[in-house]
Amino acid sequence: MIDLESVALRYQSGPDILKDVNFQMRPGELRFLTGPSGAGKSTFLRLLFFALKPARGKARILKRDVASVKARELPLLRRKLGVVFQDFRLLDHLSVFENVALPLRAMGQAPETYERDVLDLLDWVGLKGRTADRPDTLSGGEKQRVAIARAVVTKPELILADEPTGNVDPALARRLLHLFLQLNKQGTTVFLATHDEALIAQANGKAIHLEGGHLRDL
Repeated sequence: MIDLESVALRYQSGPDILKDVNFQMRPGELRFLTGPSGAGKSTFLRLLFFALKPARGKARILKRDVASVKARELPLLRRKLGVVFQDFRLLDHLSVFENVALPLRAMGQAPETYERDVLDLLDWVGLKGRTADRPDTLSGGEKQRVAIARAVVTKPELILADEPTGNVDPALARRLLHLFLQLNKQGTTVFLATHDEALIAQANGKAIHLEGGHLRDL
C-alpha cells in the first residue's frame, strides 16, 4: 500500500524536508503521523497523494512508483484515495450536498444511486440541516466535516487526513474518529496526521513521529 525506501523530499533547490525516510504501511492498517508544526507532515501527505515526487529514493503508493506516474494517470489513481486537506478545498459555487457528492459524480454515478448515502453521511457528521448551504456560510469546523464526508463517501482504498479533527470540539472529534475506525474495520487503510495525542490514545493506534526530516516510531 505504502512503501518508502530512503526517500528524500525537497522543494526545488531548498533543503531536504524528508531525509532518507523508510516507511511501510500494509493494506488495512491504521497509522497516525505526529510532529511539531513545520516538521513537514502536510508535505509528507502530499507525497502520498502523488502531488510531489521524491528527490531521491523510491516511493511506491498503491503499487505504483510515484516518480514514474504520468499526469494523465493521476485522476484514476486518486479515485482510490480519500484526502482531507487542512484548507478544506471545497467548491464555493456548490452546495454542501454537491461538494460531498462530487467524487461520485466524477466517477459517473447517477444522483439517484448515491443520494441516500450522501444524506446519511452528512447526518453522521452533524450537517443534516445544512445540505443546501454553500461553503461560505459554514464555520471552519463545519467545512472540516464536509471535507471529511467528501473524502470517505467513495469508501476509498486509502484515506489520508491532515488534522481531520483540528477544527471541531472533543465530542465531535470522537465521533469523526469512530467514522475513520469503522472504515478501517471494513478494510480501508487510514493514515492520519494529527497533533491530538488523546485521539491517538482513543484509537489505540500506532504512531510515527516526524521531526528534523526523520521518522521514528512512538
